[in-house]
Amino acid sequence: MDPYQIIFHPYVTEKTMNFMEKNNALEFVVRRRATKTQIKKAIEHMFDVEVKHVNTRITKKGKHAIVKFAPEFDAEDIGMRIGVF
Repeated sequence: MDPYQIIFHPYVTEKTMNFMEKNNALEFVVRRRATKTQIKKAIEHMFDVEVKHVNTRITKKGKHAIVKFAPEFDAEDIGMRIGVF
């Protein structure tokens, strides 16, 4: 499956910005039927990074995935590349 059909866009709030700085993670809005494995592979393919693990939650506005990156990859750098700042 195309990674751009799994990952819709980053989810940016003050809370997610703090999470990015402290936990080296970003939050994305994803396809509701996407599995954690599909999300991990899509992020790794799209940004050429290594994902440590993925947590998901379903809200009224859709499914959110919190993606924690391996220590050698900086979430702030990835955020800069995708235009979070």
